[in-house]
Amino acid sequence: MFFTARIEPAPLHERLTDSTMFPVEDLLPLLTLALGAALALGTGLALVRPREMAKENELATPPLGRSLIQIAIGAFASIWAIATLLT
Repeated sequence: MFFTARIEPAPLHERLTDSTMFPVEDLLPLLTLALGAALALGTGLALVRPREMAKENELATPPLGRSLIQIAIGAFASIWAIATLLT
């Protein structure tokens, strides 16, 4: 019977002080954090400051329901990514 040991990743502060150029182990949580934050903040800013002059066949303000759902999804993804990076 073979036994394998589970290798735990080092804590975040140790990985960031490592001499590697790019933290490949944390790539997926970092991308999730970036995309989630961009979705939440971009949609929130579009709600706060809508366009001054909308072109023909374009909305002047974004739909409130869809925008709130996008903000919630982006915030959830960002919080999840931060929790993953800190554990």
